Amino acid sequence: MKKNILVLGGTGFLGRSVCEALVRRSGGGEGRIIVPSRHPQRAKHLRTLPTLEVVQANVHDDTCLSRLIGESDAVINLVAILHGQQADFEKAHVALPLRLARICESAGVERLIHVSALGVTDSPDAAPSNYLRTKGRGEAALRCTAGLELTILRPSVIFGEHDRFINLFAKLQRIVPVMALAGCNAKFQPVWVEDVAQAIVHSLDHPETIGQTLECVGPQVMTLGEIVNSAGVWSHHPRPILPLPNWVGYLEALGMELLPGEPLMSRDNLASMSTPNVATGRLPGLAQWGIHPTAMSSIMRPFLGRNQGSARLDAWRKH
Repeated sequence: MKKNILVLGGTGFLGRSVCEALVRRSGGGEGRIIVPSRHPQRAKHLRTLPTLEVVQANVHDDTCLSRLIGESDAVINLVAILHGQQADFEKAHVALPLRLARICESAGVERLIHVSALGVTDSPDAAPSNYLRTKGRGEAALRCTAGLELTILRPSVIFGEHDRFINLFAKLQRIVPVMALAGCNAKFQPVWVEDVAQAIVHSLDHPETIGQTLECVGPQVMTLGEIVNSAGVWSHHPRPILPLPNWVGYLEALGMELLPGEPLMSRDNLASMSTPNVATGRLPGLAQWGIHPTAMSSIMRPFLGRNQGSARLDAWRKH
């Protein structure tokens, strides 16, 4: 069993579930789970977990990254961004994996689990968005590293109690009379965050997953319009959905990018949605790893429709 695990991006939405799953895996025994963060004070939700240590570090700094990897037996990379300029995507999705590969090779750390994205292909430069192009180039960089025991996971859109996807659409429908929606017919295969976390931990303890690329998807293909409608129904605030033509959606996204803060939707998001975010069927899925994919309705309906605590408890009991 790999004892000291370095989790990059461990303070995020997926990282929270991965860290909890790693703690359950260790059972409070030997070994450490190391989660670097530039703002460790914001990771209060992780500080109470036994055997887990949140450390102040910048993973884009070679000295910090070398020290962290040198103290680890395996690395899990969850770092990703959805919005930004070309340089931001290159830094997070290409430069960081390149540096990871180089430092792991130098430190003799072979095991690396990398979370990529559904929609990535073997021809990343042909992808429609910065997000997918850079995710693909990051995968390629890792695959070219000799001696790296690599497992790649490609999830569809990830949902769960703390997501910023389903929850956002549910909150919006409490305050707007109509949902004007770009990319209404874009296809997704939503996957529960706990299923993805379980797959990541599974890969740590099963050497046969080395060299594999896993498509992490749920049991149901849904359009964005269907997802938004479901979020409204489950939260008891359904609103009519007004599909926007592509050119109007583009202008709407451009306007959102010009506003302060992180945009609700960007032009790059719309470009990514032009590629169906569903399993190809050419790669193994969760079921092949013994994980039964969980339907979104069984998690988000009780969570959005009742109090959060009981929904969380029901979800864990079911799982």
